[in-house]
Amino acid sequence: MKGIDRIRKAMRLEEVDYIPWVPFVGCHAASLIGINAIEYLTSGENMVKGVSRAVELYEPDGIPVTFDLQVEAEVLGCQLHWPEDNPPAVISHLLQEGVTLEELKIPGPGDGRIPLIMSAARELKQRHPDIALYGLVTGPFTLALHLLGTDIFTKFFEDPEYILRLMEFTTRVTSFMASQYIEAGCDVIAMVDPMTSQIDPESFKTYVSSFATRVFKEIRDRKALSSFFVCGYAEQNIELMCDCGPDNVSIDENIPLDTVRDIALSRGVSFGGNIKLTVSLLMGTEEDSIRDALNCMDIGGKRGFILAPGCDLPMSTPPENLRAISELVRDEMLQGTWRAREASLTEVEKVDLSAHWSEEKVVIDVVTLDSASCAPCQYMVNAVRKAVEKFGDRAVFREYSIKEKEGVRMMHTLGVMQLPTIVIDGNISFISQIPPVAKIEERIEAILKNKVQP
Repeated sequence: MKGIDRIRKAMRLEEVDYIPWVPFVGCHAASLIGINAIEYLTSGENMVKGVSRAVELYEPDGIPVTFDLQVEAEVLGCQLHWPEDNPPAVISHLLQEGVTLEELKIPGPGDGRIPLIMSAARELKQRHPDIALYGLVTGPFTLALHLLGTDIFTKFFEDPEYILRLMEFTTRVTSFMASQYIEAGCDVIAMVDPMTSQIDPESFKTYVSSFATRVFKEIRDRKALSSFFVCGYAEQNIELMCDCGPDNVSIDENIPLDTVRDIALSRGVSFGGNIKLTVSLLMGTEEDSIRDALNCMDIGGKRGFILAPGCDLPMSTPPENLRAISELVRDEMLQGTWRAREASLTEVEKVDLSAHWSEEKVVIDVVTLDSASCAPCQYMVNAVRKAVEKFGDRAVFREYSIKEKEGVRMMHTLGVMQLPTIVIDGNISFISQIPPVAKIEERIEAILKNKVQP
């Protein structure tokens, strides 16, 4: 069976011969061909080379053309910061800088990096016709946040009509990008909207549901498959995501896979995920990656499940970890052998925090996937950074990315379960959802009242 047929069957909730495998290869492909992320994401030719190398190594059933949630924001005029080992990050928000919503225009096929990405999509489809090619578009809510910044959460209450008009605009941009990918030959359009993990169900219904539903209907009308992709602790919105009518929902390790399975299948929607991106794939061994993947496969089963990492693969993910999973998914005897082994996990060593706290200062620890590559993490870190400015050296903060071993140890020591999370003086204070800067300031002020004055 061809990979594309296996993906189609899974998304139609039909039983498959083996669980389809979709490694979300973005900048990681740059490392496979010996270049940096900037060189990779600004060249259609390099994207073709990188994805083709990933196809050769990992034998996927499906694979994305690219994984860059800043393409649309860049085309619209937002400034980006370009690291060499991650996708770019949005660092300016047009609607905070004097640009009006009415001045923004829907992009055209020749704008920004759109032509080189679509050229890469056409070439990849020609080279790999048996694989399901994924076109990843930025979801309307995440794009709205790129344009407006975290002010969007305040305007939920102050000016809801403005947010609805903004969502109307960003939905048109998302639909445009989806149409471009479909015309270029992509089989699956994945609407990646990570910032929806930051809102409650009522806000989701008000500001996301109708717009997402429209995008998925348009994709279906054009005879393509669709996936609603969210990262972060979005468990509260999984039912609503399914109700928007995608063929698939895809999640990361923040949400239990069995929970998503039960909700999705009860609504006739396939589901995907959620191999641990850092602990298993980036920092783990081949054995760690196999154990994690096999656990996901045992939970997901052969009906309606697509095995994938929780998000864009870190650039330096060891290829041998991904190749081990590729071998595992196709070999039921190997799966049986692994199931028969004693699975023993090494206890994570805790961090000694005896010198971490201060009698004079408030200490804020922000545990993230990585604010350089994860939009919710970026906006949460930025909110904390703004909040501590008011207090000078009496409030200090540090980000702990679980892409680093120290971050994993800190996450375990502090008892953090979902990402991103803000911990203030050892107390888990804000989980997954980004708080207004004023709320962080209030929490800091309350704690400082009980501190020793310098």
